[in-house]
Amino acid sequence: MFDDRYDLDPVARMKPRRGPVERRRVPLARGLVVEHSETEWCGAVTGVREGLVQLEDYRGKVRAFALTDGFLIDGEPVALVMPQRKPQGRARTASGSFAAPPERAKVAMPSRIFVEGKHDAQLVEQVWGADLRVEGVVVELLQGADNLEAVLAEFGPGPGRKAGVLLDHLVHGSKETRIADAIAQGPHGGHVMIVGHPYVDIWQAVKPARVGLASWPEIPRSIEWKTGICRALGWPGDEPADIAEAWARIRGRVRNFRDLEPELVGRVEQLIDFVTVD
Repeated sequence: MFDDRYDLDPVARMKPRRGPVERRRVPLARGLVVEHSETEWCGAVTGVREGLVQLEDYRGKVRAFALTDGFLIDGEPVALVMPQRKPQGRARTASGSFAAPPERAKVAMPSRIFVEGKHDAQLVEQVWGADLRVEGVVVELLQGADNLEAVLAEFGPGPGRKAGVLLDHLVHGSKETRIADAIAQGPHGGHVMIVGHPYVDIWQAVKPARVGLASWPEIPRSIEWKTGICRALGWPGDEPADIAEAWARIRGRVRNFRDLEPELVGRVEQLIDFVTVD
């Protein structure tokens, strides 16, 4: 006779059945940080080509994965999908302002905005350039806060000729704060507005998540700050070309004002209002 006592496995019957994993659909966006489920590769989306999504990790290495693979965002299973085209409304600039219709470039107004260095100017242009061109505002370099007094003396602020100044590391007790206080009490104080962000360098005004970090690392005073940041990220940082490449990589992750810390966004908007409003 046939004995069926062992045909059924009671342990197997106790195991829960695994169905397909429910994955939230997330539209692809440049800079979106995701983790590839199978390989645990984590990086920011840098592009999509021929059904492959490219992810760049914090060391700058790039790998491509099929869009049909599984991905995680903060541990949650997601499915990456191509973004749907939205109906065209009124366009906005990177600063969030409504884009003005195309028109001839305006003659530069007498008032100016001054920033400390090249990287500051590049970031301001990237996010607020369209607004500044509409208003006819020119951004000029100081080449360091130490030059501010001499630059203002040459510029000659006065009625109808304002100077807005953006400084790094404008915090209590800093060199920049002492310079700003002295100028505010000087002959040009009434026609100059000096504001600043609390960061050591404009790099820190980019939200750290944009480069795959929880926070910007602390760099010892004995190490040049930008070099230290590059080393902490695993990037070359000993030559000027290394610094330029690192900044280009960081700035490339900035799409609009939402990728910047509000401490910078608010100050730039404040300066634009100061030099454009009578």
